[in-house]
Amino acid sequence: MMKGLLVFAALFVAVLGKDTFEGHQVLRIVPKDEAQLALLRQLEPLIELELDIWRGVTAVSNPVDFRVPVHHLHKVKTYLDSRSLEYSVMIEDLQAMLDEEQRLMKFAAAQGRQPRTTDDFDFANYHPINEVYDFQDMLVAENPNLVSMLVIGQSYEGRPLKVLKFSTGGTNRPAIWIDTGIHSREWVTQASGTWFAKKIVNDYGTDATLTAILNNMDIFLEIVTNPDGYAYTHSTNRMWRKTRKPNTNSNCIGVDPNRNWDAGFGGSGASGSPCSETYRGPYAHSESEVRSIVDFVKSHGNIKAFISIHSYSQMLMYPYGYTWARVPDYEELHKLAQKAITELATLYGTRYTYGSIIETIYQASGTTIDWTYNQGIKYSYTFELRDTGRYGFILPANQIIPTAQETWLALMTIMDQTNKNSY
Repeated sequence: MMKGLLVFAALFVAVLGKDTFEGHQVLRIVPKDEAQLALLRQLEPLIELELDIWRGVTAVSNPVDFRVPVHHLHKVKTYLDSRSLEYSVMIEDLQAMLDEEQRLMKFAAAQGRQPRTTDDFDFANYHPINEVYDFQDMLVAENPNLVSMLVIGQSYEGRPLKVLKFSTGGTNRPAIWIDTGIHSREWVTQASGTWFAKKIVNDYGTDATLTAILNNMDIFLEIVTNPDGYAYTHSTNRMWRKTRKPNTNSNCIGVDPNRNWDAGFGGSGASGSPCSETYRGPYAHSESEVRSIVDFVKSHGNIKAFISIHSYSQMLMYPYGYTWARVPDYEELHKLAQKAITELATLYGTRYTYGSIIETIYQASGTTIDWTYNQGIKYSYTFELRDTGRYGFILPANQIIPTAQETWLALMTIMDQTNKNSY
């Protein structure tokens, strides 16, 4: 009896410990002119409204999406109506979507048994961090001649920063880096990264293009780039984006790890407020999750392509984000992006936009690929995966494999060009 009560109490605490989003709505506004853009920019930084920007203010006719807590809905809608800013409700009740996501995860877990090999792993569902780690360990154990595990550092909470290395031998060969999940709530990215890892193992020796790449280059893949944040999205707050490091003189936790890089750090497109979702941090590379990659890239010295994968919006972008100046390799990067998204669309017809970060999405300072490009890594790209806003960060699990499959075609296009155009 006592044991049963303890179990019930533990479950009760676990349920109470999760942040809820009952009645929260995701609104979309498509600004019609510069005046409406200006009004939206005034709304965006108002911390007291607790707005969670899902798609930021960019340009006329580009959608702006933000989550509004239920207790601020009336105030926000009044603001919009009084300024003739038309909006649509993309998500009527966020908690209802999260409940369905959890129901499907529990159902999938109940149906399956613990995978004994990576062939048994359920790639069509979302997984907590321990299951992703277990998958990586199994993949290494099954493929000792191709896959090894590097630990490049520790997160703030002490979790290992694990990187899979795919290599056919040699030392300090030219390399390709891929990371997923630097923004922890973008679950389709970590799920896609897991699928990519298995795809590399399956296709080496059978797919001529991938085999040629791995016979000449190494591939590094960091699936859970922000492990503290990812664990927190499963335990407490599904919408968590940042790291989990406390901020001095603030009750707000975490730094946006995609604003923490030493490339235009502290400029427009990042916030100096610790409570902002785009808080840049106290100084460049302040976050161990970022510093560990910086140190790895510098010590390796021979990385030729760097691909950082986010969601959502269906975009493929290259530098710069912090300045309107075009990179010296603009033409080549633009043509390769066009080729990659064209290849991506051949599978399911998914349409992507492409261009430099600042031209395609918004001005953003301190981003990953701006820093990597400035380190001499020419083929620096960032993806925004599915979708365009119907589900946003809560992409249904039945879209994981299609998303990974089509993204892989674009990745292969970039990796193939990198392999064939050494510099």
